[in-house]
Amino acid sequence: MRTLALAANQLRRDLAAGEVRIMLAALVLAVLAVTAVGFVTDRAGRALAIEANRLLGGDAVLRGDGPIGDEVRAAADAAGLRRTETVELDSMIRAGAEPRLGELRALGEGFPLRGAFRIVERAGGPEREAGGVPAPGTLWMSRAGADAFGARVGDTIGIGTLQLRLAALVTQEPDASIDYFNVAPKVFLNLADLPATGLVQEGSRVRYRLVVAGETGAVERFAADARGNLARGQRLETIRDARPEVNSALDRAGRFLGLAALVSVVLAAVAVAMAARRHSERHLSGAAVMRCLGASQRTLVGIHVGELLLLGLIAATLGVALAFALQWAVAEWIAQALQVDLPAAGWMPAAQGYGVGLVVLLAFGAPPVLALRRVPALRVLRRDLDPVEPGALVVLLAGLGGLAALLWWKAGSAELATTMLLGILATLAVLALLAWALIALVRRLRPRLRGSLRYGLANVSRRAGTSIAQVSALGLGLMALLLLTFVRTDLLDRWQLALAESAPNRFIINVQPDQLDPVRAFMAGQELDPPVLFPMVRARLVARNGAAVTGETYDAQSRARRRAEREFNLSMAETLRDDNRITAGRFWDGTPARPEFSVEEGFAETLGWEIGDRIAFDVAGQRLEAPITSLRSVEWESFRPNFFVLASPGALDGYPASYITAVSVPPERGRFTADLVERFPNLSVIDIDAVLAQVRGTADQVSVVVQAVFWFSLAAGVLVLLAAVSASQDERLLEGGVMRVLGGSRRQLRLAQASEFVAIGLLSGLVAAIAASVLSGVVASQVFDLPWNPNWRLAAAGGGLGVLVTLAAGLFATRRVLDAPPSVTLRELQG
Repeated sequence: MRTLALAANQLRRDLAAGEVRIMLAALVLAVLAVTAVGFVTDRAGRALAIEANRLLGGDAVLRGDGPIGDEVRAAADAAGLRRTETVELDSMIRAGAEPRLGELRALGEGFPLRGAFRIVERAGGPEREAGGVPAPGTLWMSRAGADAFGARVGDTIGIGTLQLRLAALVTQEPDASIDYFNVAPKVFLNLADLPATGLVQEGSRVRYRLVVAGETGAVERFAADARGNLARGQRLETIRDARPEVNSALDRAGRFLGLAALVSVVLAAVAVAMAARRHSERHLSGAAVMRCLGASQRTLVGIHVGELLLLGLIAATLGVALAFALQWAVAEWIAQALQVDLPAAGWMPAAQGYGVGLVVLLAFGAPPVLALRRVPALRVLRRDLDPVEPGALVVLLAGLGGLAALLWWKAGSAELATTMLLGILATLAVLALLAWALIALVRRLRPRLRGSLRYGLANVSRRAGTSIAQVSALGLGLMALLLLTFVRTDLLDRWQLALAESAPNRFIINVQPDQLDPVRAFMAGQELDPPVLFPMVRARLVARNGAAVTGETYDAQSRARRRAEREFNLSMAETLRDDNRITAGRFWDGTPARPEFSVEEGFAETLGWEIGDRIAFDVAGQRLEAPITSLRSVEWESFRPNFFVLASPGALDGYPASYITAVSVPPERGRFTADLVERFPNLSVIDIDAVLAQVRGTADQVSVVVQAVFWFSLAAGVLVLLAAVSASQDERLLEGGVMRVLGGSRRQLRLAQASEFVAIGLLSGLVAAIAASVLSGVVASQVFDLPWNPNWRLAAAGGGLGVLVTLAAGLFATRRVLDAPPSVTLRELQG
């Protein structure tokens, strides 16, 4: 307690004298950056997850082929969740002269719990958001279904033994993007009307759904309990079971938010390292005086480490408080842009702010402080300091290990954290090496230089350790900010390209081999782009490596079992399309001698397939067996026909096949579907305009969050870099004061300082730009599954900006040399 009291007294004196103000400011900014970005990403990420659940109609859905038990409803009620139910079945629908098969969906009151139906209540009328479900005695029908039936609003529709009035057409529905390959027209009615239809009888194939929504933690607990107690024929779905293109956008957004958090941690380390170095150097003489007065090594360490801890707690508290206030304003802006209510801020970002502040402070502040206990009493007269002792190195390594752990914690992805750590280490090594080379070059050139330029560049070589540290710190901070910029640009470009207005909005299936040319001719007559028709063969998985495979081969509730039990759609391809990329193995060249398979990597991982496995399918009673020779990643957001399993050319010859294609139909061609089906009655046309609207809406919201977090991280990063530059100016101020005493003019001093800052900034910016470009390529391709397109123009702009930031911050930090009398400057620094 006595040592802690001495530490508190020293902190109070240092704050009053200005000794630790820069360090305090750097710590506050660092914690502010980490915590505010954490608050924003946490709230925005949870809001995105909730909004994405619009595509599901709720936060979780329990599906079953039998009625949902009362115990599940009781569990949802006990968790404080809202719930509703729906019932689905296929039935003949009478609309006009002849009945046709349709998909019937009976909706309970309150559905959907997330999102809303969009409906049109009269021909040519405005589209609006529905306030609930169809009223009893009425029904809604999908617009594509009404076209297929030839039905209009106001018509009477027969459902079983019940006659209902068609009250509206559905233009967009919740959960349409879960599985849009259902070609039957959809009809929606009130769940209370279902018993009167007489359709639910013994032996009817009815699908039941319980939909829940509520607080995230409660939903997760309910989902975990439900998964552990699923009955036969039941499965639980969340947004992760949505279409791959939706998952892709959400996953990449989550990784970007993790990257923004990593950048804030790196910037915090840069700022604190620079400030802690200056703080320790300023206490060397004080420690020597205390040694002369009999202070023990233990007392010195206790006082200085205690001061660091108290300073860290104060700075972290201020930083967290400021971050909470700042993120509130930013979150309100995001809420308005997304048109959603953001969840309340959680406690985790605040804990991370404290953790980052204290760990970084101890990692970079404690080692020089531990060296203070070895300061000789002679330090009062001489300005030497023994090398850092082994104990300090142990603390430094432990602190760096803690920093690495923080990076892993904040990343949310082992792959992203590892990539970032290796990039940081490589960048630091290159920066230190080039800084040393710059110092050696300046020493050789110095005799040939004259005037202020010689003096400024001489400072770079004269303070070799300081220069290397500053180049490394600035370069690392700039690299982190540029990396964030590059990845954000790649993400937004990818989403805009993939979800362009020209994306396919009609899938056409069941095209027969003899209809290929007529269908192409029909498309040409509609002035549409020539369609690419892909063969599709229905098959069932029967064996892997000679061992029989059935649904029972996999865990009862796993996704692998569901995939193994259903039919596969196999297709052939001669070449690899631009929305597919080989991630393992090799893709065939030409027509191989024997059949080969290429499998989508996520699908292969789910089923446990690997390169070299021999997979056998049953195709209409015939066995097709081939080895897996490659794994692919697929850009599902392209909305082009893609397949989990591709066969090599010729492998599917002789098997019964139909063809599938996707086309983009402009809105003015409203008769396209009717004309196509009239010309080719066997074709099924799937209108996915509503799905595209949902996915575009999700991507737009994700883009807003990415943009907001990016600009917020950038602003925080610039502030932290300014603090880092300002934290290493004592020697420059001291030498500037001496130069003023010796008659140096303001212009000479400014030019000398500018030349030094330009040299440091140019080297830092150049290496940062190159390192960020290379690292962004690794992150884009390995973490975000994006093609790397080097943006050297942006890299050059970022490097130039680094020079300007370093120059502006350095000149601002050393302005006191020109504004204050030399005696004042020298007295402050020496006293």
